[in-house]
Amino acid sequence: MSKRLTATAKLVDKTKLYTIDEAVQLVKDTAKAKFDETVEVHLRLGIDAKKGDQNVRGTITLPNGIGKTRRVIVIAKGDKIKEAQAAGADEAGSDELIEKISKGWLDFDVLVATPDAMKDLTKLGKMLGPKGLMPNPKAGTVTFEVANAVKELKLGRVEFKNDSFGIVHCPAGKASFPAAKLTENIKTLIEAINKAKPSTSKGQYVKSISLSSTMGPGIHLDPTQKFA
Repeated sequence: MSKRLTATAKLVDKTKLYTIDEAVQLVKDTAKAKFDETVEVHLRLGIDAKKGDQNVRGTITLPNGIGKTRRVIVIAKGDKIKEAQAAGADEAGSDELIEKISKGWLDFDVLVATPDAMKDLTKLGKMLGPKGLMPNPKAGTVTFEVANAVKELKLGRVEFKNDSFGIVHCPAGKASFPAAKLTENIKTLIEAINKAKPSTSKGQYVKSISLSSTMGPGIHLDPTQKFA
């Protein structure tokens, strides 16, 4: 490990389960990179990720945003294009925007589409899918409520979903955030994941929780503490 990572790792007791307040302060103290590191939450869930009815997925708008301005574009038809533009979409259009993307333009972070425009987007599936940019109803990016979607995504709406190991990884803000705002974001995220527990999941649902900054060590939280 680098000298920086070695020094910050010494600040963390690997055998301890921290309270959320302790963990947030510690993740701020160990974020020593030369850029504003993203703080991530990692939850290991007691689910069988191989079973579709036990997968956990949803969206939540964090009260204090994620510290990043997202470029949101919208593919829609008719008046929904103007609605998206009025809501602050970086670009909005129909066939011409699809054509632009097909030629390799990917200068955006989130793509929102109305349901009636999805059939025209299918040809871009192989390009957008691997990059995680294909609109998805479960992520709230396929909707006729384009104005709400654009505003929420700009404010800090994030998608959470488990990976093949049953672990959810999600950003919760920046290390530069005041501790109180980071704590509020993390509590909101954990509460949303708790509410998304599949009815078929048995036993302990949240097995472990950890925080880390982009370049910092993992900090383990006590999963039995109250987050609501």
